[in-house]
Amino acid sequence: MRIGEAAGTAGVHVQTLRYYERRGLLKRVLRRSSGYRDYNHEDIRVVRFIKRAQALGLSLDDATELLTLRRTSGPRERARRVAKARLDDLDRRIRDLKRMRSALAALVSSCDAGHDPHCPILEALETGPARARRHP
Repeated sequence: MRIGEAAGTAGVHVQTLRYYERRGLLKRVLRRSSGYRDYNHEDIRVVRFIKRAQALGLSLDDATELLTLRRTSGPRERARRVAKARLDDLDRRIRDLKRMRSALAALVSSCDAGHDPHCPILEALETGPARARRHP
């Protein structure tokens, strides 16, 4: 199938297929004498594999490693390590997001919506939360 059809079937943009080709994730697709590239169902499977990996938060490098393991029937332990590393990273990011949410919620609740000429939100952003004025 041609690149536009392949991209549509895989649910990606044409540029994504070209990028994956340049990165070596897809084999170099031979061009017909007409100049069109021909993609096959395995190419679509590879693209979908990568997109599913990314949907789980895996990086393109992680997906590349997992794809290599898929192609070579590599050890499951390596696949587990890649996934576990990403899981640990996601847990860290979730903790960071919770901390940010808590700090922002505290600032929002400390703001009395205009009754005081000093805004604790703006002060915290200007000077940092440790220096911001405390408002009852």
